[in-house]
Amino acid sequence: MPKPATRHLVSTDWLAEHLGDQNLVVVDGSWHLPATQRNGLLEYLAAHIPSAVYFDIDEIADHSSPLPHMLPPPKAFALHMVRLGIGDGMKIVVYDGVGLFSAARVWWSFLAFGVKDVKILEGGFPKWCADGHPVEKDMVTRKPAKFTARFNRRMIAGIDQVEAILKSGSAQVVDSRSAERFRGDAPEPRPGVRAGHMPGSRNVPYMSVIENGTLASPEKIRAALAQAGVDPEKPVVTSCGSGVTASILAFAIDTLGKPPGRVYDGSWVEWGGRQDTPVVKG
Repeated sequence: MPKPATRHLVSTDWLAEHLGDQNLVVVDGSWHLPATQRNGLLEYLAAHIPSAVYFDIDEIADHSSPLPHMLPPPKAFALHMVRLGIGDGMKIVVYDGVGLFSAARVWWSFLAFGVKDVKILEGGFPKWCADGHPVEKDMVTRKPAKFTARFNRRMIAGIDQVEAILKSGSAQVVDSRSAERFRGDAPEPRPGVRAGHMPGSRNVPYMSVIENGTLASPEKIRAALAQAGVDPEKPVVTSCGSGVTASILAFAIDTLGKPPGRVYDGSWVEWGGRQDTPVVKG
């Protein structure tokens, strides 16, 4: 069988062969933008990979924050993992219903809390189905497991850090939204959020590092970064609308053998939603 393009991906055939492994947990991390009118949980309940548990990024979040699906405190994340039956030392394979979208956010979330062995299913649920593998429906429950959250602050950037980075130039801030949204030509999907981008930030639309529902080749990823003037050899902070597609860029950079850098968790919904932050158009 053809090998995945990167060590961070596993093939549908590999997963089908290993579904019964005792130490393996399959995670459906499907989440969709409101404009798509799709619901990740409802789609999971209707059909998912056998034995997969559902990771709801809106539920496994910091509910004290007004911003959408911010990472929760470590203790809260650990409690959610106990509930899902995800424990220390387990191998995790994440997928989503698009191919490569919210699975990257879930992958990054696990890494941020110290999980070492987490992969993304190449092509996601669409490829799983296209390859003729079985599905099941309804909620999966697993036996509770012990999970130790080891929070890695180096994977996350807050708004104060991003402001300082933009002023000092100590890292490259890379925005994964579409070119139209980055330029401010298209309105933001969330009310009260200004259009445009952070001064000094670069634009690498997340679709430029995806091909046929999975990660593009290293050559195409490097070309997309180079076109935007981004050097993967230097520190990077990725941003997007609300921290989901920024994780795709972090994943893409990581697969080049470079540190994935930090994700600005609040992203544009925080920056563009404030009145005291500078916004550039064009």
